[in-house]
Amino acid sequence: MLQALVVGVGLTCVQGCSSDRTDSLRFDKDNFNVMHQSVRTSDGTIDVEYKAFLHIPYVSRPLDTDYQSLSIFEPILVGGKPVDASKVPILFSNRVGGYMPVNDSTTEDVGEPGGTQRESLALAAGMVVVVPGCRGRINQTDEGVYIGKAPAALVDLKAAVRYLRHNKGVIPGDTEKIISVGCSAGGAISAAIAASGNSPLFEPYLKEIGAADERDDFFAAGVFSPIMDIQHGDMAYEWELGEVPLTKTGKLVDQELSAELKALFVEYEASLNLQGINGFGTLTADNLGDYIATYWLNPAASLYLSGLPETERTEYLKDKAWLNWDGNAAHMTMKDYNSHYSGRFKALPAFDKFDLSEAENSLFGDASHSGRHMTEFSIRHTGEGSIDPDFQQVIDMMNPLYYVVDTLNPGAAKHWWIRHGTTESGISRAAMVNFSTALAGHGLDVDSKLFWEAMHCVDKDPEGFVAWIQEITK
Repeated sequence: MLQALVVGVGLTCVQGCSSDRTDSLRFDKDNFNVMHQSVRTSDGTIDVEYKAFLHIPYVSRPLDTDYQSLSIFEPILVGGKPVDASKVPILFSNRVGGYMPVNDSTTEDVGEPGGTQRESLALAAGMVVVVPGCRGRINQTDEGVYIGKAPAALVDLKAAVRYLRHNKGVIPGDTEKIISVGCSAGGAISAAIAASGNSPLFEPYLKEIGAADERDDFFAAGVFSPIMDIQHGDMAYEWELGEVPLTKTGKLVDQELSAELKALFVEYEASLNLQGINGFGTLTADNLGDYIATYWLNPAASLYLSGLPETERTEYLKDKAWLNWDGNAAHMTMKDYNSHYSGRFKALPAFDKFDLSEAENSLFGDASHSGRHMTEFSIRHTGEGSIDPDFQQVIDMMNPLYYVVDTLNPGAAKHWWIRHGTTESGISRAAMVNFSTALAGHGLDVDSKLFWEAMHCVDKDPEGFVAWIQEITK
């Protein structure tokens, strides 16, 4: 583990670092391994031969190259046919989970280990795949200084994109067609880096680690099961699931505290002033459930039920009186769905735990503290901590909605594929729906849906995602 000194808001590497930016950020196109993979698709198995450029540091002053490195996978032969990968889309696939670090030195093969089917399918479609490492909430120096707290993961991934553009024309793929993708915390990070493209807020952090002086915007983003809008996650969770018993105990959470958080969500949702799609009108805490049921829950159930044989559909519906099927479409309220089927996974508060035990508390620690509170609600109920302006900026920087509500960040991606499961209750669906609505309100291309009967990070249509990339990039 590399040593580091705390300097201002960031860290300066004092061991194993290069001062020659030009040399350290030059891509070596001749340093690769040739690898093979058989990729299963709906049309059969496709054999892929590809170049693997492994474990490449992407900053000139890394704190730890195990994490601040990336791997690039370039298709050579797909189904026995040669591929010219010089101008194909680049799938930028972060493997972050739980806001933990991703150690790029363990990356040996596209899709493995810890990868996704999307990576393999993209490679089989002739795309370049980039798998970046990045720091996470537990990274420390030998002296015990934390070096991976927020916004470190975003900073690292932006630096990785800048590295790709720094080597435009030498690196395989079209650096103007980079598509970010991730799931869970990685989904939120995918959304945040794609929404905050070229934001000046990150410049001091990027300069400190020696990132290339390039753009860091994305062409598009895939966002799966995003744990996003964390500073409002507790209140949104109570708004949606406050009256739903905990799955593990069958008991309700403290209803007085739940009501307090619900009231805060009413104020928050009103402050967003979001206009629902298809002329729905201004979103409020009172109509948001109807909005989600109309445009997300019911379409997801309808697609699922229409795909079942009649006998299976009848069997599926017989114990679900709350789910009405008219022969063509499903009809339910969000309250009925949550009360009868969804269940509640997290206790109260869902994210900013009073005892600082949640992953998100750890994410928002600092150089000397493993975790901190990020909401006034938890601070008020524990009497611990404070949120000064500098800390508030870090909290905002991690939130994708910060870059799209009211004023759209000019560097935000123009194309969005957003998916969430209906049977997961790790976060309120309000977060992804608010985000999707804000993007659509700015005229961006948004494909946002729920997967019916899907748990956390389950992707029921990975080929659809790859086909979407092909469509938007032509």
